[in-house]
Amino acid sequence: MDIRSLTVIKAILSEGSFQKAAQRLNCSQSTVTFQVRLLENELSLRLFERFGRRMVLSQAGKAILPHMEAILRSMEAIKACGSGQRQLCGELRIAVAESLLSYKLHTLLGSFVRQAPKVRIELHSLNCHDIKNGILAGDYDMGVYYDIGGHPDTLTLTPLGDAEGILVASPALPPELRDFDSPNQYKDVSLVINEPRSVYRERVESYLRARNILLRSTIELWSIEAIKKCVASNLGVSFLPRFAVEQELAQGSLIALPVAIPDNRIRMIAVHHRNRTFSPAMRLFEQLLKSGLACGETPPTALP
Repeated sequence: MDIRSLTVIKAILSEGSFQKAAQRLNCSQSTVTFQVRLLENELSLRLFERFGRRMVLSQAGKAILPHMEAILRSMEAIKACGSGQRQLCGELRIAVAESLLSYKLHTLLGSFVRQAPKVRIELHSLNCHDIKNGILAGDYDMGVYYDIGGHPDTLTLTPLGDAEGILVASPALPPELRDFDSPNQYKDVSLVINEPRSVYRERVESYLRARNILLRSTIELWSIEAIKKCVASNLGVSFLPRFAVEQELAQGSLIALPVAIPDNRIRMIAVHHRNRTFSPAMRLFEQLLKSGLACGETPPTALP
């Protein structure tokens, strides 16, 4: 088995086509096709099938993909040991919760690119549950998200501090609708929030159920910026990380409603699989996270 064939497979998956993979690898498309056919003949398997304009893995390809990735990671580790250098190069696949990617990581990413210009970084914005599952499946080198619990021993968790969640509304919300502490209420106001498995949605809905507070409806959006604009337009209230609404609070387009949600502080974590080679690029990224992500938040809490 030629390591070049595995490198080609990885490039096709990243780029979505043989042509773009060839451009990325600085070779001809016929060379890419030849390497794929060579591996398919050796394994007696068909690895790819066309889905629209993209080339996607067949069922057989999906089954052996984790093994191919493990071989490539091992080769990268061997090369690093052989050269005696901890060189910042290669690829880094990071999955990040949307709010953290949008409001906390932009400065950090700029610093990472300046310090590791040879590292090709891929960013994926996902739900926290999907990030955890992706790390377990080997899809990502590292995840940066909120602690949702249920992490097996095969994952390594690094605490990054606590983010405060707050209930926000428009200044135009009538005073009689601002009480979210008194139990057993029906409130003629909507909850504007993101997808059902969002950690912030889970926290506020759990609180509302415990207090028996029933709202008029739920407006489900998949963009924090869209949520903030809807709330500012007095379409409802929302529970969001404070760092995502600091500008709006300062400008007065949003107000924070006093509410005693008992678990309104949510731990931010960086996670990687214990079997994943902890490359120099991953180490640098984690160092930047630890030094920069918790800035302005509660100091990191100890992991159990």
